[in-house]
Amino acid sequence: MTHGTHQHGDEELCESGLDLYSRALREGHVGSAAATTAPCLIDTGLLHPAIDDLDRLEPTAPTVALQRLLRTSEDRIARERRRGERLADVFEPLMRLGTRAAASEDTPALRILSSKERTGQAIEEAMVEGRHELLAIQPHDAKVTRRPDILEGAIRRDQEFLDRGARIRALYQHTVRHAPYARARYEQLTGDVEARTLDEITERLIIVDRAVAFIPASADRTLALEVRHPALVTYFSNTFDRLWHLATPMHPQAVRQPILNGITPRQRAIAALLIEGHTDADIADRLGMNVRTARVHIAKLAATLGSESRAQLGYLIGRSGILDPEADRAP
Repeated sequence: MTHGTHQHGDEELCESGLDLYSRALREGHVGSAAATTAPCLIDTGLLHPAIDDLDRLEPTAPTVALQRLLRTSEDRIARERRRGERLADVFEPLMRLGTRAAASEDTPALRILSSKERTGQAIEEAMVEGRHELLAIQPHDAKVTRRPDILEGAIRRDQEFLDRGARIRALYQHTVRHAPYARARYEQLTGDVEARTLDEITERLIIVDRAVAFIPASADRTLALEVRHPALVTYFSNTFDRLWHLATPMHPQAVRQPILNGITPRQRAIAALLIEGHTDADIADRLGMNVRTARVHIAKLAATLGSESRAQLGYLIGRSGILDPEADRAP
């Protein structure tokens, strides 16, 4: 209902209208000029001109007014119901023609998962539906590895997946090769499961049956993104495959990386990051170790190459040839 700035629904009673209607009930009538503050009362029939004096407005009895408004509301609901039925009749044959190209609301191409608990639940639901393979990139997370309940839940979920004839391929950082939680996880699993390692890996990635992927959606990993868009899932799967072929086997049979000229594989990985100008903290984070361990490796690398300063170390790394592609490749 609109009269200048006086706007509200037909079935609503505004404050000025309520005050004027109450006054009319108390006094038996109000002057027509008073209705200019609440013209809705005349539109809804709560006030009507007196038979013997058109300048005088008399109130309709509240019980009568209420029934009239309720009837109006019921008529509106009935109209909306008929409109809904007409729309349903129009769309029913169209829904039967729906194709996979039209993503439904139940399986959106992208969906934000608002907590770690919800993310875990979504991954478990996807694995329950999965029948073929799980591809996983798992960066080191000290907070998670100290939680035996999380480890036990992951082992149970993985074993149920393997028991259905599926396979698991997982990528880790080299630093987890001898971690107790990693050994415990794979020693308990039976079935087609393999794990490999790289010096550096991408952020966390889970792919189920190459049909749905899960990636972090926030730096602290409290949010995740569920991806079902075929092009994106294919891209993630191809990225995993390429990293997998570059990685070093860890399970079921580990392969030792060679020590060349007294330089360990870990020291070569650190050397590559040092010449890029990364800080000790950055190096530790990217290689999945604490800063103290990273600094121990840096000191050993410097001693092996005969470096007396950080600047000289970078020069000696480049001169030594330890970062040549052939030197860094596992057999």
